[in-house]
Amino acid sequence: QVQLVESGGGSVQAGGSLRLSCAASGYSYSNSLMTWFRQAPGKEREGVAAIGSGGGNTYYVDSVKGRFTISRDNAKNTVYLQMNSLKPEDTAMYYCAAKPTPFYSRYWRDPMRYSYWGQGTQVTVSS
Repeated sequence: QVQLVESGGGSVQAGGSLRLSCAASGYSYSNSLMTWFRQAPGKEREGVAAIGSGGGNTYYVDSVKGRFTISRDNAKNTVYLQMNSLKPEDTAMYYCAAKPTPFYSRYWRDPMRYSYWGQGTQVTVSS
């Protein structure tokens, strides 16, 4: 049974930080592209950051570059999203998603490409 369980969301003031975690089980985690998506009310789901299976390749949407960092610990089957300098526009439900091999990094922002999803964790940033 595949499970992706997110944690670490919460409410912070603008300029604050949060660290999201996603614990994976039930599939070949170490051979998967792992990605954080977010979805705000009334908006489409948006790819925020992705990391390749070995951790050496990372991808970010422009709006979070320099503020967010994605990382993974393959020994713990966990992917992280460190979010600094948070802004009110970062407010959304954040989802962890996995795409086992094969995957093509140029499609990392397309939610339709992903096989597994977590239930999400809410991030709220107040001004």
